Amino acid sequence: MQFTSIAHLLTVEALEQAWTSLRKDASAGVDGVTYAEYGAHLRENLEQLHDRMTGGQYQAQPLRRVYIPKEAGGQRLISIPALEDKIVQRAVADLLNAIYEQDFLGCSYGFRPGRSAQLALDEVGRVICQRPTRYVLELDICAYFDHIVRSQLMELIEKRVRDGSILRLIGKWLNVGVLEDGRLLITQTGVGQGQVISPLLANIYLHYVLDEWFEHVVKPRLRGQAYEIRYADDAIFCFQHRADAEEVLAGLRKRFEEYGLTLHPDKTRLLEFGRDALAKWEAKAGPKPETFDFLGFTHLCRRSRRGKFTIHVRTMRKRLRRSLLRVSAWCQRHRHDPLAEQQTTLNAILRGHYQYYGRPTNFRGISRFYRMVRRTWQKWLNRRTRGRSLPWPVYQKLLDVYPLQRPYIAQPRAGAGSRV
Repeated sequence: MQFTSIAHLLTVEALEQAWTSLRKDASAGVDGVTYAEYGAHLRENLEQLHDRMTGGQYQAQPLRRVYIPKEAGGQRLISIPALEDKIVQRAVADLLNAIYEQDFLGCSYGFRPGRSAQLALDEVGRVICQRPTRYVLELDICAYFDHIVRSQLMELIEKRVRDGSILRLIGKWLNVGVLEDGRLLITQTGVGQGQVISPLLANIYLHYVLDEWFEHVVKPRLRGQAYEIRYADDAIFCFQHRADAEEVLAGLRKRFEEYGLTLHPDKTRLLEFGRDALAKWEAKAGPKPETFDFLGFTHLCRRSRRGKFTIHVRTMRKRLRRSLLRVSAWCQRHRHDPLAEQQTTLNAILRGHYQYYGRPTNFRGISRFYRMVRRTWQKWLNRRTRGRSLPWPVYQKLLDVYPLQRPYIAQPRAGAGSRV
């Protein structure tokens, strides 16, 4: 079914609801307008915005480009839209979500209502532990958001949405260009990572290019069982037979070439993983099972206390290092702040870390993070006054007055699916 008339649902009330869901502390775009400034005359501003949209006078403003260092070196390009563009994009994304949530498959977990990275990790445990999984294919797409072919994306969207007003809005956001050092740069591909609408557009692209193709075209031809777990552009595939995995990998390369995408030659890899790989190693009939990384965790083959096969997760080393570098940088900048304020922020950082990484088998990882944060704080407090040191015994007494949040497991065990 195609939707030919849905733009009338972008009312002033819909724009106001979109406004309330935006981050209040987000960076401003090229217009420099902040959340607080726009909200001072919210209703008036939204009515004027709605009038421009219905009158065909709405124009998307160029994106503001910023650079964020990558863990493996290099820089990630982030494109920040103007505030009014964020509002309209959020309203359109909410509208399109109601349509595409009926289409998206169960293997997709990223940027969807009611789904999360934690649920994707639970599914990894269920598939590998409860299904006949012997091989895992790690998938890594080179600069995915930057290489989406816009013309093909629009064709895929038109399979469900034929409302010209909505399509024109999406086209404006895709082709608006980026303002950098006073120059307007126009790119031919990509969806501008950082825009509010980008995660949904990226999901729609991979839904057709990858998810539907794998589920309806590839799986019926395979000899054994196969499963996909995807979070945005991060995905793994689990297979019963190696021949199936190799066939899918070869097919993926051809499929992606048709849509302008490329698999990373080093980060895309096929490995033997699961109960059989562990049993072979224990019987000295094979090498130690390899590990794979997914959503910030390194996955390992292990035995439970009862001797049954299970999967343990550990915080990825580069993720742990990145988190510690951020804590160290913050402590350095704020070492002269009152201790109570420093304690409050550090505890918020620790709780946020535990909320994501505090999975049942990762207590060692979050404990290490806690110890390193504690030492990092002592290091920078020790440097804030020349000639006066803060030895560890004195620092421990300070921790009695300003304690840091001790590690705890925030994520519940995923029922019976985590072990068999």
